[in-house]
Amino acid sequence: MTVAEIFESMEWGPAPESRAEADAWLDRHGRSFGHYIGGTRGKPGKTFDTVNPATGEVLAQVTQGTDADVTAAVKAARKAQKGWAATSDHDRAKVLYAIARGLQKHARLLAVLEVLDTGKPIREARDIDVALAARHFYHHAGHAELRAELMPDAEPWGVCGQIVPWNFPLLMLAWKIAPALAMGNTVVLKPAEWTPLTALAFADICDGAGVPPGVINIVTGDGETGAALTAAQIDKLAFTGSTEVGRILRRATAGREMGLTLELGGKSPYVVFEDADIDGAVEGLVDAIWFNGGQVCCAGSRLLVQEGIAEDFLTRLKTRMARIRVGDPLDKSVDMGALVHADHKAHVEAILTRTTGTITRGEAPEGCYLPPILVTDLHSADPLMQQEVFGPVLAAMTFRTPAEAVQLANDTPYGLAASVWSQDIDMALDTAPRIRAGVIWVNGANMLDAAAPFGGMRESGFGREGGVAGLAAYVRPVQGANLTALKVYDDPKGVTPAMDRTAKMFIGGKQARPDGGYTRAVIGPKGRVGEVGIANRKDLRNAVEAAHAAKSWSGSTGHLRAQILYYLAENLSAREAEFDARLTAQTGSKGETSEAIRHLFRWAAWADKNDGRTLGVPMGGLALALNTPMGVVGAFAPEEAPLTGLVQIIGAALATGNRLVVAAPETAPLTATDLYQVLETSDVPAGVVNILTGDHAELAAQMAGHRDIDAVWSFSSADISAVIEREAAGDLKRTWVNNGRTRDWSSGDTAPWRAASTDVQTIWIPFGV
Repeated sequence: MTVAEIFESMEWGPAPESRAEADAWLDRHGRSFGHYIGGTRGKPGKTFDTVNPATGEVLAQVTQGTDADVTAAVKAARKAQKGWAATSDHDRAKVLYAIARGLQKHARLLAVLEVLDTGKPIREARDIDVALAARHFYHHAGHAELRAELMPDAEPWGVCGQIVPWNFPLLMLAWKIAPALAMGNTVVLKPAEWTPLTALAFADICDGAGVPPGVINIVTGDGETGAALTAAQIDKLAFTGSTEVGRILRRATAGREMGLTLELGGKSPYVVFEDADIDGAVEGLVDAIWFNGGQVCCAGSRLLVQEGIAEDFLTRLKTRMARIRVGDPLDKSVDMGALVHADHKAHVEAILTRTTGTITRGEAPEGCYLPPILVTDLHSADPLMQQEVFGPVLAAMTFRTPAEAVQLANDTPYGLAASVWSQDIDMALDTAPRIRAGVIWVNGANMLDAAAPFGGMRESGFGREGGVAGLAAYVRPVQGANLTALKVYDDPKGVTPAMDRTAKMFIGGKQARPDGGYTRAVIGPKGRVGEVGIANRKDLRNAVEAAHAAKSWSGSTGHLRAQILYYLAENLSAREAEFDARLTAQTGSKGETSEAIRHLFRWAAWADKNDGRTLGVPMGGLALALNTPMGVVGAFAPEEAPLTGLVQIIGAALATGNRLVVAAPETAPLTATDLYQVLETSDVPAGVVNILTGDHAELAAQMAGHRDIDAVWSFSSADISAVIEREAAGDLKRTWVNNGRTRDWSSGDTAPWRAASTDVQTIWIPFGV
């Protein structure tokens, strides 16, 4: 057969990779593994089998981690943490660099172990997984060296529990361990039950790199081990896995004052416009959905193709599907290997039985294999268009207009990734940021790098991994003192002001009476000051609807937002004496208006300066990390600084393009209701700021559980932090709570506010020939 004939037929001969070195490594360890705790490999305990999914052979026995094992690992990490944090940035950088070098030196061993354990093709494990794992440690060695410059005064969380999935065992390990160590944390890692071998081999690399005992600990096991790690005395938990488990972990960690990042499921749209390079888009789609057998959280599993080219596109795609080689994952000529486990194959096939679409299959051997699968003739409510399959299944449907493409792209609860294909750069760059996803690829798919933040929106989780944004997850925010009990005044005489004045709520730019028809008195040190309404869930619902109706605010320019905030400060300044007197009447404290005005000026200044970053990624093009508004923010204003805190909330939310539903401070609600007139005269569009009065404890669960609120902040003196975090698990919205602690309301540090107000959206834009 000539070379030309080979390229035409794509009939490649077998090119098997030797597994001899991997088998020798397994044999040296007796094919039986204990945990790696305190720099030492323990003796095996009660074990379970880890199996090669391509052949069904048992590769090794791995220890099932117990509560006692987890406790020992956390204890070792705690003992090592202070010393590791006190180590100089340069010395920590050297250790991370040595790990990166170790990964490179043993790259082929690690690649073959990964193939044996996961069933993925050797080309992917060798050229992507191991190479990117080394890249992450190199990149974060640089972050460790520059820690004092990048994160001045930041403190590490302490002991980080980390749970990684089975689809990219070594790469996910690197994503989590590298930034944690760079910032001075220690780690207890639990690899996935089905794929523990490369994590156990990584322990050898730690020994060779001079990692101090206890800095990295590895405990193997199933979901019970993960639950034990979650319940242990750790300071931060990082999890990659399913959305269902993410909800469990959000509830389990609620109210514990610990850090949490969740990288969860996805149902990523792959949008192809009629002017796209069709052959390029077809080839990109092969990488998007059939890379790693579709067992990828950011897989382009929903094809949305414009009607004008749909028939041609699908014809070419089916032709390309027929040439995808499925077989022995150690064969370098194979495109798709085995699925990770027989149980997972059964799960994928069960989902396929529920679709009403037309199924087209490629070819695959018997065993734990599935071919590339295309399902057409679908509607947007079909299970395959809504549920994460996590297998080689592509669901396809068409669209007519760009607006419909965006609507369909956003028509799932997920928001992890997306691809947009168009030769019209205006079309591509207009569409990409309107898709609610953490990562968007223009004319590409599955581009990943240590410098580029990766993570989801909505039910795909929160937090970022990679880049400077990923470092923020591994440093602890400043902790304030415990809030003191508020002084509550009594008014036995019930003195009535000369003119009865009951403040209404402010919803959609209008003053509104409470739906429940109840009010309460506001009592200061000298008696009754006024009355306010008591909001209920109907009032909250109305406020959220008004905020959603004001969505154009999120698309407004930073300059416009700045001008309105300056105007708001100007109008508040004109009534400074009045606001100070009103606050004193309610709380007996001195006025805060001048401080509030200063904060408004600061937020006006930030409105057009909260820039993203251009990322130094190894590709021909650009990757941009954009700061995108959360959307609708619900907030509880503080009683400790009624006006200053309220204005900080309003300023931060509005400057970054969010709309706001805020519960006024309970002890000084009239300060918030007096602000209506300032808002009305400052050109703040209706619905951008909505203010409710009422009981924070009554509103907390409703606000955190509301599906149309995108983030919840609480600075309340009421004990509602745990409630908010627990109820937010329903749709996995972002939360920022005070856990009963004070904050410095005079501080000019806007960084935590800007981080809470925005999601990082990474847009990859390749260019060149």
